[in-house]
Amino acid sequence: MTDKTNSTPADGNRVKDPEDWTTGDEPATGAQESYLHTLATEAHEDVPDGLTKAEASQRIDDLQEKTGRGR
Repeated sequence: MTDKTNSTPADGNRVKDPEDWTTGDEPATGAQESYLHTLATEAHEDVPDGLTKAEASQRIDDLQEKTGRGR
């Protein structure tokens, strides 16, 4: 009999809530800002300046859903 306590494939690929990120309060990355502006243009929305990494991630998720680019 094999031990299956760690056999779930998703165990190593869990997605952390952006609010729990240790670097979430750092400024958004250039890649996040670029993608945010692309999505915002498609959604006809503005992107506020000065977002943190966590805020940018949450906004990207929202805009992906609105534009149909969601996961």
